[in-house]
Amino acid sequence: MQSQHWLVKSEPEAYSWANFVRDRRTSWTGVRNYQARNHLKAMRPGDSVLFYESVGPKAVAGLAEVTKIAYPDTTASEDGWVAVELKARRALACPVTLATIKAEPALADIALIRQSRLSVLPLTPKEFARILELGG
Repeated sequence: MQSQHWLVKSEPEAYSWANFVRDRRTSWTGVRNYQARNHLKAMRPGDSVLFYESVGPKAVAGLAEVTKIAYPDTTASEDGWVAVELKARRALACPVTLATIKAEPALADIALIRQSRLSVLPLTPKEFARILELGG
């Protein structure tokens, strides 16, 4: 199966890129949107993930990877919600801001803009590569 590409969003006050780097690994819990949950269920170990901080500079800060498939989210009070395990890989040399993404023609159809409220989004290989390129 071919590797997939994702973007996860977090408010820095809740869980920042700096926290993730410190922890090295994290359980991606707390997702309570059905579409985002389906995206978590589709993630596989080795898939690449961009970490986006959704408050403040609103920027893609770093690169991570999926290390464990979906499992029950222990923070949920109802059954059916899932989490995945992510491992931090590296910070981007230059965070890629939302303004930069919106100004980039190659990213005009990115889910981050079309479905801005989702916290877990799929990316095409071209979108993923372009963001990494923009991030140095």
